[in-house]
Amino acid sequence: MFTAIVYVLTSGCAWRHLPAEFGVSPATAHRRFSAWTRAGLWPRLHRAVLDELGAKGQIDWAAAIVDAAAVRAKNRDRRPDKARADKGYDSAELRAWLRRRGVTPRIARRGIESSERLGRHRRKIDRTIAWIFGYRRLTVRYERSANLFAAFLTLAATLTCWKKLVT
Repeated sequence: MFTAIVYVLTSGCAWRHLPAEFGVSPATAHRRFSAWTRAGLWPRLHRAVLDELGAKGQIDWAAAIVDAAAVRAKNRDRRPDKARADKGYDSAELRAWLRRRGVTPRIARRGIESSERLGRHRRKIDRTIAWIFGYRRLTVRYERSANLFAAFLTLAATLTCWKKLVT
């Protein structure tokens, strides 16, 4: 069942096009995916993989980088020390919101600072988005439910982190 769900995520196929070789009907696979989503399986699985990466010292929680799409991430209630972003995020409200939460904003200011100072961090953003869009189901939002789309996104992040554990 899990392999069938991962196949839908990676191939981008519609549930109805799930190959019979998986030994499960498309409707059953979709129902199980929905049930596991409601049960909170994907965030728990992601947390387990992140904990393992953290135990091996492979995660740096000191800073966060934001871009056009943001998904709330839970990490043992820890917050980054800094949040880096380009000029698209330059607003007094966002800076104040970050400071209230104890996060130092590193946001380029419109008309004052060059976004090039974020250049060394930009590669991390582009790399992460490329990893996520490697899961074809996420390139277009097919799910009507935001919860199911977030579930696929969480599963993609989990699989991406898992690959870092096994290499």
